[in-house]
Amino acid sequence: MNNNVISLLVLAGIAIFLILRLKSVLGTREGFEKPPLPSPQAGTRKGKFEVIEGGVDRDIADHVPEDSDAARALAAMKQAEPSFSVSEFLSGARGAYEMILMAFEKGDLGSVKPFMSPDVYETLDEVVEARKARGLTVTAEFMGIREVSLQDAEFDRSSSEGEVTVRFASELISAARDAAGEVVEGNPNEVRRQRDVWTFARKMGSDDPNWQLVATGE
Repeated sequence: MNNNVISLLVLAGIAIFLILRLKSVLGTREGFEKPPLPSPQAGTRKGKFEVIEGGVDRDIADHVPEDSDAARALAAMKQAEPSFSVSEFLSGARGAYEMILMAFEKGDLGSVKPFMSPDVYETLDEVVEARKARGLTVTAEFMGIREVSLQDAEFDRSSSEGEVTVRFASELISAARDAAGEVVEGNPNEVRRQRDVWTFARKMGSDDPNWQLVATGE
């Protein structure tokens, strides 16, 4: 047997040894091979479920602290009436504030009486009647609302009545003139800044969608 044949046999033997060795290593799951990953679809479903069930209600958290009594009251209102929206309520409160405030300034409370509790209506009406008794005429112009913020909320589970307290900051021009036309209150040429804290109430889940003004303050 010549040297070339011997060399080929030696190389063939080495090749066979290496192939068997590699096969034995690649055929196992030992060493640093990573375990199979869980199905991405299953993980995605779980993540979405957790966000929906345990996520923060931004409609509430954007207006009051998450762990506050007000937040819990608003959440209870939503349970009693799933269609209730805090943001939509505040938008409606903004409109009601302007409407009621200007009706009071102009002495026309009758047009907004359904939006006030009897006690609030009586209190404001006394002021209007006192102006009339003095012969005063009021002119007023609403300039706009600078701030609308939810200050507090309460919910009575036994009666399903919800109360929401809102702070307003507005600007208006108003003046009261006597019978001679002299300005005795306010200033027709000056913008007046006004701050009010109003509380609105409503029975959640009722057919009547209107909130009533039940308390006023500063």
